[in-house]
Amino acid sequence: MKKELLMGTALVSTLGAASVAEAVTATMSGNHQTGIEFDSPTGGTDTNAQINDNNFTVSLSETTDGGMTISSSFKVMDENTKEDYDAGFTLAFTDGSKLDVIAAGNASGSHAVSIPSSAGAEGVANTSTNMAPTGLDFMTGSTALGVEYHTAADFMADGLKMSFSASTDTGAAATSTYRIDSHVAIGATYVTDLGDTAVTIGAGYSQVEGAKTGTAVNDDTGGVHVGISAVTGDLTVAAGFADGSVAGVTDNGSDEYTADVVKVGVKYVTGDLTFNVGVASGDADDRSIGSSTDSLDDGQDVTSASVSYAVASGVTAILGYTSTESTDEGVGSDDGTAWYIGANMAF
Repeated sequence: MKKELLMGTALVSTLGAASVAEAVTATMSGNHQTGIEFDSPTGGTDTNAQINDNNFTVSLSETTDGGMTISSSFKVMDENTKEDYDAGFTLAFTDGSKLDVIAAGNASGSHAVSIPSSAGAEGVANTSTNMAPTGLDFMTGSTALGVEYHTAADFMADGLKMSFSASTDTGAAATSTYRIDSHVAIGATYVTDLGDTAVTIGAGYSQVEGAKTGTAVNDDTGGVHVGISAVTGDLTVAAGFADGSVAGVTDNGSDEYTADVVKVGVKYVTGDLTFNVGVASGDADDRSIGSSTDSLDDGQDVTSASVSYAVASGVTAILGYTSTESTDEGVGSDDGTAWYIGANMAF
């Protein structure tokens, strides 16, 4: 027993010394946002609830003697998921390019233009069978066994940056629930100046292959998106469009849908105040996997706005408003409005 204790002490001491001598650089960041949401669904009961969004991220990095930086991170969250350890590794090269390895994501989604909308945490709850999207990257997907390569800035042309990604089959056996087997995707962002206006154009294409036992899917996940953002002084105007299909939705993964979405948003900053206004309109034709297109679509029209006030460094007070009009299989549902008042503390 004494010998085992001595060996254990020696091992711990050795590992401790090694960790000190070879420690990577660690930085911490995150936010704590909390507030009250006032939800008023049409035809339903008004509800009030506290909404929290707390995130704590640890970023790790080190640079080799050759100048390449190796980095990764993990996140602890207080939302539906308590922790996120799925990040892989990023290799940043001396020429400005990067390679994401393991859980690398989808290059198309990486270049979706950010469209202003409410900065609040409010929203009108939608029925789980309404598949109409409101985001530009709804048709992206990947497996954990993938890579994404990001070019350096000014790739092939001034202001152009691109990404390429691919993932492969995890080897898991197919079941009655649709699962992603592989994907390929490409995305690009182009930035230029038109007089006093900085213009950003982003676009992406993604194609996902999946599998399930029984009925085969009619349309695998995949599609395209394009967006443009123009910044003139304190004013930002942005718009985007996406079109694609998604397979393996609902609780049992037995539905698929084709959809499109249009988004427009405006942001204006004056002093410590930031004003956001956004509109999103999505339509989806959802049906059982393998079936043909039906005539009754889902829809979502969302209008949102917010006012944010910088109270102090890292502290922002937020007042947000969202109005939603929805249809599920051609029938009106889940309309309503929601307000949010709260504050975010970032570090």
